[in-house]
Amino acid sequence: MGSRPVTRTLAACALIMCAACATTRSGVPPVPVAEPSVQPDPASSVETRWRVVATARRLLGQTGVHWPGQRFPDDCSGLVLGVYASVGVSLTGAARPGDNGVTAVWRWTSSRGRLFRTGQPDPGDLVFFHDTYDRDHDGRLDDGLTHVALVESVDADGTVSIIHRVSRGVMRYRMNLARPALRTEPGSGRVLNDWLRGSSGSGRPVLTGQLFAVYGAVLPPAPEGVRSPLPVLTPQPTGGDI
Repeated sequence: MGSRPVTRTLAACALIMCAACATTRSGVPPVPVAEPSVQPDPASSVETRWRVVATARRLLGQTGVHWPGQRFPDDCSGLVLGVYASVGVSLTGAARPGDNGVTAVWRWTSSRGRLFRTGQPDPGDLVFFHDTYDRDHDGRLDDGLTHVALVESVDADGTVSIIHRVSRGVMRYRMNLARPALRTEPGSGRVLNDWLRGSSGSGRPVLTGQLFAVYGAVLPPAPEGVRSPLPVLTPQPTGGDI
């Protein structure tokens, strides 16, 4: 957590996901074993991925997503829906009664795209997380899918940069699935995983890599070597503490 006192960080952590992604409570189905292929679409090109990432970057630091004549939920699903709507891709239409926003996007991706846990994602892909907040207030990690983010880029060591909407607004966080329990890299201090779940009662704070559930591909795969399509612009808001 850097140089911040633990108590200060955890106090901020406790506010995150209840405001960010709490819509309607429901049971979340398990991720299916079968992985359907992404449906070919002329609009789904490398340029579309660039536009998805560029749009998400432009929203960094903002608290909502609003296009002319369109308004999206002020939570993590609203960011994803809004960014994809800006490139002409609607992620709605697969929701069932009682679904929260994250589950609705998951259902669409499951039926129209591809879900995968291994291998590296491409820029513009989705990342689903589980148990980012205690939805049923029982102190356990048993709340299913509760958060979704967009992949911005993937570093050479596998650290994934994600852009997502949290309680503070649209932010950039990091996630490294090879070292999911490490906040920073020993020696260099480089951030590998950001805090995604705050402390609550007897619960402990948890990192992005520890709460990863599954990747989702909405667009066809990017060609080899196109994993970081745009230069990272600085300074921009990053994570660090929820």
